Amino acid sequence: MLLDKVTEKFGHPTLSLTGWLVKKILENVHKTQEINTAKLAQIQPDSTVLEVGFGPGLGLQEAVRYLTDSKGKLYGIDYSEYMHKVASKRLQEQITSGKIPLPDSIVDRVFHCNCFHYWPDLKKGSAELRRVMKPEGLMVTTIRVNTVKKAVSFGLLRGKIWQPEIYMDALQATGFKGVHMKEMEDQGQKFNTIFATASK
Repeated sequence: MLLDKVTEKFGHPTLSLTGWLVKKILENVHKTQEINTAKLAQIQPDSTVLEVGFGPGLGLQEAVRYLTDSKGKLYGIDYSEYMHKVASKRLQEQITSGKIPLPDSIVDRVFHCNCFHYWPDLKKGSAELRRVMKPEGLMVTTIRVNTVKKAVSFGLLRGKIWQPEIYMDALQATGFKGVHMKEMEDQGQKFNTIFATASK
């Protein structure tokens, strides 16, 4: 029961003591991974970029550094109102608050970190990513597979689909090509990166 509550808080932090602890963990433990995920998305100065599940906004903060052209745009989606407020405060000069539906085929780059296992339906989520992406757009996600496996062995993520292979299958089934995973390392932290390109 307690582990289910912890899993829920990581997927949807709220303004509470637990939510504050989750924010601190995300800011400190996942910082290197968030920065690398944005970097690996190969964001160009004029790209239109979407981060899914942006949490406290570390990935958004990194992504905005690459958008030096006035045409560059940055969008973020996260269903935690608390995380939305934290990220909006962190990036108040660069982005406006509020969530809007994105039109079809406008995004060049999509990235996310440690969040697909909280999606209620991987195929629907993957199809929505493909819908908003331009053909040949790049999607990058990172996950620490070994860390997630340990969390699962302790009873966290019960009932969640966390296996990267299942997510990769969902991406391929919904219009992505070149779906592959690489093991990477930065500052002593090992993580796995999934790359996928939106089909024409």
